Amino acid sequence: MQAALRPASADPAASAAEPFFPPQLLARLDKNGPRYTSYPTADRYHGDFGVEQYRQALRQRRDSCTTEPLSLYVHIPFCDSVCYYCACNKVVTRHHDRAARYLDALAREIALHVAELGPGVPVSQLHFGGGTPTFLSDEELDRLMADLRGAFRFEPDAEISIEVDPRTATPQRLERLRKLGFNRLSFGVQDFDAKVQVAVHRVQSFEDVRDLMQSARALGYASINVDLIYGLPLQTTESFARTIAQVSALRPDRIALYAYAHLPERFKPQRRINPLDLPDRATRVGLLSAAIEGFLKQGYTYIGMDHFALNTDALAIAKQRGELHRNFQGYSTQPDRDLVALGISAIGRIGNTYSQNAKDLDGYYAAIESDRFATEKGLALSADDLARREVIMDIMCQGRVDFARVEARHGLRFGDYFGPELSQVANLAELGLVNLRAGELRVTGLGWYFVRAVAMAFDGYLRTVSTGASYSRII
Repeated sequence: MQAALRPASADPAASAAEPFFPPQLLARLDKNGPRYTSYPTADRYHGDFGVEQYRQALRQRRDSCTTEPLSLYVHIPFCDSVCYYCACNKVVTRHHDRAARYLDALAREIALHVAELGPGVPVSQLHFGGGTPTFLSDEELDRLMADLRGAFRFEPDAEISIEVDPRTATPQRLERLRKLGFNRLSFGVQDFDAKVQVAVHRVQSFEDVRDLMQSARALGYASINVDLIYGLPLQTTESFARTIAQVSALRPDRIALYAYAHLPERFKPQRRINPLDLPDRATRVGLLSAAIEGFLKQGYTYIGMDHFALNTDALAIAKQRGELHRNFQGYSTQPDRDLVALGISAIGRIGNTYSQNAKDLDGYYAAIESDRFATEKGLALSADDLARREVIMDIMCQGRVDFARVEARHGLRFGDYFGPELSQVANLAELGLVNLRAGELRVTGLGWYFVRAVAMAFDGYLRTVSTGASYSRII
């Protein structure tokens, strides 16, 4: 037994001086696994769920007369230049006039949704992702926001966020975004080390990011996030420690720390990265350990997986209160409510269904310009999916599963229904990752660092259906 490797505290900061990833656990648990921004995961979606099934889901929502607000996601795929590490769905071009046709298509896609849902559906959350959303000009962003506001009714306290490339944004651009109603920003930084930036073809100075963040604070943005990546070429524990210190000095409200997954057979830009420049396994673990320890010492709360937040941020407060949620953008303070997703490759959720748009511009345009939804694949969740989703999201977000609550909501006997899963979890309990008590599962302080492994124990598809998906490493 290794339960003494770390105290079973719900707060990983309580024992930050100890190793975050004991070698014995890494040897047993560091494997590939889903990130669970949804369950079932996107690799389980299939082509039998298409346009008609998506339309039916929208109509069922309308007919239910629900007053629950929507979340919106808009995917802007265009980028001026390619970042070699990138695995996002993107279109690299310096021809900004290509955005005009895309905006026309988005307007038609918005109209298709209004035709099914009715006008003025309330919205509590909007996120622009990419690609590079700030590829769009001020006028184009004005138009897109006008289209959205004309179709939906944004709540007064709606979270409206956008991903920003610090290499091309200016204080004037941030001011324009603020006037459009954006109140949250996410800056793509990845690493401040000059050699690493050259190796991944994304060069930006610390000073430029610092100045933009100062401007954003002066403009009254409610929350500022910084994205980082560990495992990039030429990263060392020393160089990344400097980046951690620099980011901490900027005091972003939130930090997202992602692991780089080198999959050049799937993502063509990654073929420009020399695999010999990538950190070895021990160095990757050291990079992550140093980042966690560094951010905890600077007053950040470890939210889970790849998210950190200042203790005063709403995300940290939600973690403390047991009110975290998780959606396709990661951890959130907002419930995982219905999500209308617009643009190529965008993934949405309506009721008990998931859907994804066509992943290429030609397919997307062909559908939308024929006044059809661009739904390419999706999934209608079964009763088993729904029960497992609740358990997995409880683990990922609250670190606790109340067996009686699951039984009451899904009409099952937890011990009987999840017997094999509980046997697997018992092994994790011996490793100090969870505490199993009468009617309850709790993730320990150590377990938070391996929370994906705990959630995977309840993933029915991992045992029965192989899709050939390439999941990222847990650590």
